[in-house]
Amino acid sequence: MEEFSQDREDVLRRAWERGIRALLCPAEMTTPESLPIVLDLSERYPWVAAAAGVHPHQAKESSLSYLDRIKELAGQGKIRAVGEIGLDYHYNFSSPESQRRAFGQQLELAQELALPVIVHSRNAGRDIRTAVKEEAFTQGGVLHCFSEDWETAGWMMERDFFISFSGILTFPNARELREIARKTPLDKILLETDSPYLVPHPLRRTTKRNEPLFIIETARVLADLKKLPLEEIGRAACENFRRLFSV
Repeated sequence: MEEFSQDREDVLRRAWERGIRALLCPAEMTTPESLPIVLDLSERYPWVAAAAGVHPHQAKESSLSYLDRIKELAGQGKIRAVGEIGLDYHYNFSSPESQRRAFGQQLELAQELALPVIVHSRNAGRDIRTAVKEEAFTQGGVLHCFSEDWETAGWMMERDFFISFSGILTFPNARELREIARKTPLDKILLETDSPYLVPHPLRRTTKRNEPLFIIETARVLADLKKLPLEEIGRAACENFRRLFSV
């Protein structure tokens, strides 16, 4: 992201120094500068994994050439997942029809490549479930930046999906999400920043840019919800990350 163009190396250094040991960065295929930077980071930092996909916001720009490139990257062992893909009916920057088409194509591709997917779902839980079922998708993945309901979470977890919690979990008005987090089994959780967005609540007064280091604040809230030590939450998230992305 452009927000990190001036200090990307420092951002990674700070995360490592505070104990972050596994990180995945998705490249947006329709943004020319995205993929080269993500691949460079993953090559130079063994603890940084890469993914690639066409986001639902850009679904109208999706083409077979992007799918071919994702397939090439997977064949070279350069990506660990297809994503970020999915449906977003809140903004509708691309039409629902183009979103569903791009999502279905990328689910089909991930199934062929035996790779997990990183799914963006906003106001679209029912159609996400429908697509996964229609494509007979069995490779699992993660519901990124989770904001859907418990029904969607449960249905997806039964199909080998993880539920990823972002800084939203720390927001004062996120009571429903915190209840979902409390109920989500420890072996199904992941943590994320969604950088540069969604700075955790305790830090919002000091910065508008999120970064991997801040994930500790989200983990702290999840530990409180589950009445577990922070270290246990971190350990579970890392184990789940490595299991899902085979790193």
